[in-house]
Amino acid sequence: MAGLLSTPRPAPGRRVPALAGAGVVVLALPVFLVASFPLAGWALAAVLWAAGEALAVWLGRLPIGADHIGMSGLVALAHSFRGIGVMIVLIAVTVGDRHVGLAALAVYALAYSLSLGVSLLEYFAGEKLG
Repeated sequence: MAGLLSTPRPAPGRRVPALAGAGVVVLALPVFLVASFPLAGWALAAVLWAAGEALAVWLGRLPIGADHIGMSGLVALAHSFRGIGVMIVLIAVTVGDRHVGLAALAVYALAYSLSLGVSLLEYFAGEKLG
């Protein structure tokens, strides 16, 4: 187990995990329509997912590394605040309208979880660098 976590590997790409999460959001729409869940919840989750992925694409284009310490810090903080911002929006909406907020939370959480799972699979299935 120690070798599994200590072996360096290249960072996974962002395209496949982002598409997997987007697929969850898209596939949730027919479920919302058939089950009469609040469409505003689905729309909020879709907007939050798209905005988060757009931010990730923009942050991915910024130079990071030892030569760009300041920019690396900015990218790290922006990635942290991306999640915090989503949580704040979801909490605020849930306080205002429980059904819409919980619906959005469910869709976003499923999309995020699948995206994270795909990223982990890509990482651990990747070639070892060391």
